[in-house]
Amino acid sequence: MGFLSFFRQRRKAPDQSLSEAIQNIFGYQPRNVSIYKLAFKHKSAAVTIGNGHRHCNERLEYLGDAVLGSVVADFLFKKFPFKDEGFLTEMRSRIVSRSNLNTLSRKLGLDQLIEASKDGNSSGSSIMGDAFEALVGAIYLDKGYQFTKNLIIRNIIQTHLDIEEMMMHDINFKSKVIEWAQKERKEVSYNLVAETENSKKGKLYTIELVIEEDVAGRGQDFSIKKAEQHASRQAWELIVNREAI
Repeated sequence: MGFLSFFRQRRKAPDQSLSEAIQNIFGYQPRNVSIYKLAFKHKSAAVTIGNGHRHCNERLEYLGDAVLGSVVADFLFKKFPFKDEGFLTEMRSRIVSRSNLNTLSRKLGLDQLIEASKDGNSSGSSIMGDAFEALVGAIYLDKGYQFTKNLIIRNIIQTHLDIEEMMMHDINFKSKVIEWAQKERKEVSYNLVAETENSKKGKLYTIELVIEEDVAGRGQDFSIKKAEQHASRQAWELIVNREAI
């Protein structure tokens, strides 16, 4: 083997390794490996190309988020034909939440494929979930919607998610609001606005949840944590209703 041939093989090795990783995880051979490489390039490792465009996975993340939401909505609509819109919206939100996508990424081993800088700027809690959505976008571009839909249902939802268990869990509305705010880059604060003495039960706390500069929820309870949850529930209902418009 000549030096040039050896060099070409070495140069192709990373692409071959990624292709094999995708095949091992999902059972198919990618057609356009470059899209998958981009899906795993975090913004902290972005390369600036022509016209100042940053070469990273953010655009694929946007696309994958839409595709994933569509597939999950369709799956839930058919699986639960008698459930109302509120239930379907909540279940979809749980499945596509950042915490759940981060967990799925670890289960699938996607965290080993992510390219990110090591200077501390890539330590955000959503990096694995973002890569998961970007990967969905890459699969969609490479193989089409129907293939992607079948893969998500078969290899993700039916294999790695326990829908019945997810239905039984109590909802932590505060976590959901904070997770949404992190994704949307919104400032969130919980403000204690009143304390009322009660001779039998102690202090009654009033909490306001403020997103940016707007009061999005208000809750009262004899526990600050529970008051925050009440305020968060109001805010979450507001968020869900706005996103459904």
